[in-house]
Formats: sequence, structure tokens, C-alpha cells
Amino acid sequence: MLLKLSTPAILNSYVWPVALPSSCAPAGTMCKVSGWGNTMSSTADSDRLQCLDIPILSDKDCERSYPGMIDYTMFCAGYLEGGKDSCQGDSGGPVVCNGELQGVVSWGYGCAEQDYPGVYSKVCVQTDWLLETMASY
Repeated sequence: MLLKLSTPAILNSYVWPVALPSSCAPAGTMCKVSGWGNTMSSTADSDRLQCLDIPILSDKDCERSYPGMIDYTMFCAGYLEGGKDSCQGDSGGPVVCNGELQGVVSWGYGCAEQDYPGVYSKVCVQTDWLLETMASY
């Protein structure tokens, strides 16, 4: 889903657009995920925007964590040892790698669980649709 604003956003040091990806980021790329969601699986306690640096994981590691559940529109990012992750309430938030929007927070098993990294929508495979849709409005 895309939203069209009724008036242009006022850009400042807190509000700035992010570029669409020029290509898909490879495994190992460090990215920043941010959101207002839970900071622990069981609690809704975040009243401040949280940010975390996470690596994109290999397709092999992603499939190993979620057998038969990952398709070409998804990627995993985070730490297989657990401890750091996006969480409930972060869904729809950005995953920015080298200044480009590579992902959107989607789903996972719990939060920061060992062997269950976060799963993200892969923006680079949606770029044509995004550009066509934005151009039509």
C-alpha cells in the first residue's frame, strides 16, 4: 500500500525522503531498522523511536530459519544468535541500507529469538510497481 499525502511533507532534520533501491543489497550489507514497537516480546514499552543496525542474512540462513516460508519478495536480517531484532509494532517500518529503502518490517517468530531473525519485504523487487504507481497519481 502507498499513501498519497494531501499536502507535501515539510522536510527538515526529522522528516526526509529515502531513496528507492538501485539494486538488491547483498547478504552481509549492514542496514538500519527503526520503529516505535515493543522493545521486548512481551511488553509495549517504547515511547521513543528505536533504531538498530542489522546485517542482511543469506538466503540459505533465512530458509534454514523459516523452511518453506520465504519467497523472492522477502529477506531476513538480524542476528542468528538473537538478542537484537525488530518487534511487534515495528511492522511497516523502514530498513535502510546505504541510504536506500531495501526493506519493510514484515514478520518473524517472536522478537530477537535465537535462530529466528526478522523477515522483511524486499523493496528492490517492487521498485517497478512503486514507480509506476507513484507516476499514475
